[in-house]
Amino acid sequence: MPIKTNESMSGFVATTPQLTRTGQGEARMYMRVGQETWTRNPDGSHTQGESTFHDLVMFRRAAERAAERFAKGDKFVAEGRVHAYTVTADAGQTVNREEFIARKIGHDNASTNYTVDRTARVQQGPTNAVSAAPAAQAAPAVGM
Repeated sequence: MPIKTNESMSGFVATTPQLTRTGQGEARMYMRVGQETWTRNPDGSHTQGESTFHDLVMFRRAAERAAERFAKGDKFVAEGRVHAYTVTADAGQTVNREEFIARKIGHDNASTNYTVDRTARVQQGPTNAVSAAPAAQAAPAVGM
């Protein structure tokens, strides 16, 4: 059976996450994110280039959770897809844009210190298979 893969991106949060609502009332989180660029030199050292900046959005409950947990400067890893679209600028010209629509996002454990709370969460919706009772408490995991 083949390994399931999805598009992903990593980077840093460049702006404070903004939580709004769509026309249908669903939560929508938007933040501008940056990606650092590096060049490997012939001597094995690296030189940092200019960062690139992109739009990242999330929807529904995942958007609410991300807006609560992420702040400007945080490093992240996200899974989702690139959405390309066009907009009409003020002068009437068409401008091509793209955004990363994240389905899942987490802090980059290679550069973030954190603890993991393994107590069970109550899930909303018809697939509620998680008990409301707290799970057995394991020792917190700490990333570096």
